Amino acid sequence: MKHFLKETDFSRAQAAEVLTLAREFKQNRGQRLSSVLAGQTWAMIFSKSSTRTRVSFDVGIHELGGHPLFLNKSDIQLGRGETIEDTARVLSRFIHGLVVRTYDHADLERLAASGTIPVINALTDFLHPCQIYTDAFTAAERWAGPGGDLLESLRGRKIAYLGDTAFNMANSWILGASLFDMKLSLGGPADYAPGEAIRGLLRAEGRPIDFHFTTDAYEAVADADIVYTDVWASMGQEDESNARAKLMERYAVTEKLFAAAKPDALFMHCLPAHAGEEVAQAVLDHPRCVIFDEAENRLHTQKAIMAVLAKAAR
Repeated sequence: MKHFLKETDFSRAQAAEVLTLAREFKQNRGQRLSSVLAGQTWAMIFSKSSTRTRVSFDVGIHELGGHPLFLNKSDIQLGRGETIEDTARVLSRFIHGLVVRTYDHADLERLAASGTIPVINALTDFLHPCQIYTDAFTAAERWAGPGGDLLESLRGRKIAYLGDTAFNMANSWILGASLFDMKLSLGGPADYAPGEAIRGLLRAEGRPIDFHFTTDAYEAVADADIVYTDVWASMGQEDESNARAKLMERYAVTEKLFAAAKPDALFMHCLPAHAGEEVAQAVLDHPRCVIFDEAENRLHTQKAIMAVLAKAAR
């Protein structure tokens, strides 16, 4: 059985398959429903609110021929003290796959270890792998062109990530860049540099710690192919918003900062965006801003991830 809890749970060959399938699903959408998940029910447990993740997985499971079942944490016994392990064992008797969006990454790992069905990480405070594969696909479909090698088109490209470089999106780009053979430069306050958890994971997987961290935003974006940011205070960090804003304001993606990247650089954001905070409205309106392509591609990429997992489970 195979899970998708982090970017590197898939090999490079499987990553290439995900990107290729995402392109096929996108090109053929509306022609026919797939039978990849025919006769299957996939459940979603969300402890965090969501727009893109919830809708894209719900629609994606349906379009693969399966039945989506949404389980709010407060609606099941998990919210009343049933153990994570028992929840996993019970759900494994009913459903064929599980999509989880929660806070503690360790809870996700416990669910995966105790059940007998594939588990997908739809976001934790540590990683957001579905978003990274989506972002990689969004860039690759431009760089590879029709029929080109999507994975190969990523090789050597540089991502500049700005803001909180110690949280899930930065961690996920660290793993994703390693898998996709991309360059990664992280720009943020010294107190928000990548932590020991992600560094330890790289060492455990035998991957080099070769990302670049700097407190200089312009140094981070120099020669970047992608300029990326996220909100400064994620869900669960609202009480830190003011303090974080003061520390991170010099990492806001302004028109001037975006112009310091390559002339054809893309701007990316996993959304929702706060215009005037981590990114200027002018950048969100820029023709090389691809945030809504990223949002759409969540559907196609997550369908591909589920298809690869379903194949591995057979």
